Parts: sequence; C-alpha cells; structure tokens
Amino acid sequence: MTVKSLGNPYSSETDLRHGADCGCAGCVTSAVEKQGGPDLTTSEGMLERAVESAIVRSVFGQSDIGRRSFMGMMGGTTMAAALASVFPMDQAKAAIMDNLEPPEKTDLNIGFVPITCATPIIMAQPLGFYERYGLNAQVIKTAGWAVARDKSLNGEYDASHMLTPMPLAMTLGAGSIAEPYIMPAVENINGQAIVLSNEHLDKRDPSQWKGFTFGVPFEYSMHNFLLRYYVAEFGLDPDVDIQIRVVPPPEMVANLRAGNLDGYLSPDPFNQRAVFEGIGFIHLLTKEIWEGHPCCAFAAPLSFAQELPNTYGALLKSIIDATQYASAAENRKEISEAIAPTNYLNQPVTVIEQVLTGTYADGLGQVQRVPDRIDFDPFPWHSMGVWILTQMKRWGYIEGDVDYKAVAEQVYLAADCKKVMEDLGYEAPDVTYKSHTIMGKTFDYNEPEAYIDSFAIKKG
Repeated sequence: MTVKSLGNPYSSETDLRHGADCGCAGCVTSAVEKQGGPDLTTSEGMLERAVESAIVRSVFGQSDIGRRSFMGMMGGTTMAAALASVFPMDQAKAAIMDNLEPPEKTDLNIGFVPITCATPIIMAQPLGFYERYGLNAQVIKTAGWAVARDKSLNGEYDASHMLTPMPLAMTLGAGSIAEPYIMPAVENINGQAIVLSNEHLDKRDPSQWKGFTFGVPFEYSMHNFLLRYYVAEFGLDPDVDIQIRVVPPPEMVANLRAGNLDGYLSPDPFNQRAVFEGIGFIHLLTKEIWEGHPCCAFAAPLSFAQELPNTYGALLKSIIDATQYASAAENRKEISEAIAPTNYLNQPVTVIEQVLTGTYADGLGQVQRVPDRIDFDPFPWHSMGVWILTQMKRWGYIEGDVDYKAVAEQVYLAADCKKVMEDLGYEAPDVTYKSHTIMGKTFDYNEPEAYIDSFAIKKG
C-alpha cells in the first residue's frame, strides 16, 4: 500500500520558576502588563498577551539568550519601556488583532469517550477554553471508539477525541472507508496501565499469561499495540497464546468483575477504578513500556480544516491551550473536579485525582507517587506516527508497501501544532522526528521495514 501526501503561560503563577530578569517572552510581556498591559481576566486580554509574546519573539528571535542578556543589563521594566519606545507595540497589536478572522462556524459538536486521556477536550468546556476563542462547542459523551469513528465519518461530529492510530487507519481505509483525516494535536502521553484480576496476584510474570483473555478499547489503539508488543517481548504470540477482545472502556471493570477478562490494557480512570472497587491491581503503567508514548488526540476530517479554516484554527488553539493548562501539576485537582460530573467522566473525584496527580493506590498494598503517570503534550511527532504504522504492519492491520513517513506527515499536522503553540507563547520543537525507546529497544524511524523484520514474533 503506497500512500501519497496530500500535498500562556497566561498566568503569572507559571513564571514563579523565572527570575525578575529572566528575559523570556512571557516575562517581558509581563513587564509590559505592569505598565498598563492587557487584562488577563478576559479572553481578549489573554489573546492580546499572546500577540505581545509573539512580537517580543519576533524582535529578539526564538532564542531566549538575547532577551536574557539584554534584560540582565536593564531589568524587566526598563526593557519593556525601551522596547515600547522604539517599537510601536500598541499599533502592532492592533493590526494583528484586527486581522484575526472570526470562526466561520461557532456552534460545534465534539465527540469524546469518557476517559482521562480526553481531559483537554472535556475540560475546555467547563473551564471556558472554547469560549475564549469564540466557540460554542458542545462535548458529547460517546460510548466507544467505533461509535466515535462512525459519527465523525457521517458528519455528526465536527471533530473528535480519537486514539492516535485512528486517523492513520481511517486515512488508509483500514477498518473503515478511506477518508483523509488530520491529527494536529496529541492530547495525552502515558496514562494507561495493564490491570490484572486479583485472582492473578501470583502471576506477575507475563510468560505465565498463556490462555488469558485481555480487553483493549479498540483495535486501532495504542492499548492494543502496546499490549501486543509487551507480551511478544515475553515470548507470547498475541494472536495465538492469549485472546484480545475489544471492550468499551466504561465496560472494562464490569467484565473484570464478572470474570470475562483476566486483565486489560485500558485508559484511565478504569485502571484505578478496578483498584478502587477492590477487584484488580495495576501490573504496570504503560510509561514503563514506552516513556512518553502518545495515546489520545484531537482529530477531524481534512475537509473540516479546508472548508472552515478559521473555525479549525480557533478550535486547535482551544485544545492546545487546554492541553498546556493540563500539563501543569498545580492545575490537576481543579481539573479533576471539573471533569468528574455525570455528563463528563461520571467518576468519583478521588479516582480521577489519583490518576491525574499520580499519587495512587496500586492494589498491591502500596501507595505510588508517579507525577507523570499521565501527562499532556500536544506535539504530534511524525516519528510516533511511523512507529504506529510499523505495528499496524507487524500485526497484519495493513499490508503491502507503505510510505511510512508520507502517511505520518499527511495525517499528523506537526506544522499546524507548532504554529499555534508559538502563537500562544509556548515553545515547540524545531524537528518532527526523534528516536524512541520501547522496552530497551531503539526505534529508528528511517528504517521501519528493518524494524518490523527484527521481531521474531509477528503476523505471518
């Protein structure tokens, strides 16, 4: 199969780690505020702040070295005054603000599956991130991934929370009709776990799992591919030695309790919920398989971005801004309360807090402290997309020739993410590929076929 390419830190609290003479764009614009800058309690003020940060970066360049050196000599307030005296900050801000195009469509339907991986998409409604960018977005709880895919394909959802392999699969027509999809932002990294029933407390060695039945939330999911990778490293063929069933996340705990599953690799809060209910324990966090692996994302049909570019841009800003807010540990308890209600996750706040803060009971009698049990980073690395495609090929989900990089670059819109991150005053990588280490083995994104061939256990 050959696929061709389709051709705020807004809060001063975030700056506690900076010194008075830091010189970064955020600190310089904070100094400007003290001289009568934007009101950060309003959406207009926060947008104006982002514009100021962009102007400061344009004057001094992307590196903080020049800003910090100059700021060290002059001090923040003096530097802000000097900049204002030689650069028409107010006029530049006004010109940029005047050229911001309003969304073509403000009323949006966005699907989500009720898991903590969807935190940015969910919290953006109760915490006002959609409204900040001129959108009236309704987030709609969805039972599972097949439903989310189908509702997106038939146009019921303008955009959707998806698993990172899904837009790749949908673009290729794997498991559904072929429809070009885009994924401009990852929602969460890490955030999954392997849970076993308490009946298997004596079977911590995966080589003892022959005959077990495991649940995963969807075939085209990191959960499926990480579980397959994990058991294969212990000598088990996931298509022969164990059974893997697709189970919607909200049904995982009930199936574990009923004995229909021996375990599952699932998104939270259902890993922690099994411990909370006293029926399962956390065997390991998936970050122990691959530190920083992607899981869920914000995705939409390519046509959405083409036909409604301003709406797409506003929505992407909302999601990336919310994702960055969720990445700050000090915001996690507030977010837990915001996403716990029935119309969102419908879970006890205690369960969600244990997931988001990383201080949790493991079901083995210990309280663990893993602050990045789940984390949030929006950048869609092309190398992650290439790895996912290798696993789809390894296990027979796609066949034939695959132009791995072309597909990853077509679907994972890293350039869009980088632009929005920088527009909002956040740092973004300058490259889109990097090496990843999965269970001690380095993945070379330049040699995907050789990587697949290196595994003793694979389809066929």
